[in-house]
Amino acid sequence: MNYPSDYDRNGLLKTPFLFWCILLLQARTWVLFVIAGASREQGGALLGLFYPDHDNFWLGLLPGVPAVLTFLLSGRRQHFPRCWRALRPLLIIAQCVLLVWQPWLWLQGEPLSGIGLSLVLIDLFALWWLMTNPRLRACFREITE
Repeated sequence: MNYPSDYDRNGLLKTPFLFWCILLLQARTWVLFVIAGASREQGGALLGLFYPDHDNFWLGLLPGVPAVLTFLLSGRRQHFPRCWRALRPLLIIAQCVLLVWQPWLWLQGEPLSGIGLSLVLIDLFALWWLMTNPRLRACFREITE
C-alpha cells in the first residue's frame, strides 16, 4: 500500500532509500574512482590499496555502469520510459556479477578477508532485495509510453 507521501511532485512513486544505497554499492568502484580523482596526491595510493591489480579496477567499473545510468536517469525517468524499465533487469544482472566477482577473485588467489566476505553477504542481500521489493518493482513499471 502506498501513501501520498510516497509520490514526488510529478506524481511518480519515489524510489525507496535502500535502492539508493544499493546503487552506491553497485557503483562502489566508480565512487572510489571519483574519490581518488578528487584527492590528487593520494589518489594512486588509494586505488592501489583497494585494487592492487589495476586490471581488476578497470573490470570493476563494468558492473557499476547500470547503477551510474540509473543515477543519471532517475530524475528524468518519465522522459525515457523504455530505458528506465530496462534498467531494473540490468541492475539485477550487475548484482549477480558482483556476487560472483569476489569468490572468483578468491579462486584466483586473492586472500580471504573480512571485507570481501562482508561484500559477498551484502551483495547477496542486495540481489534478494532488488528481485523481491514490490515498491521498487512498481517504480520501474509505473511509467507508460
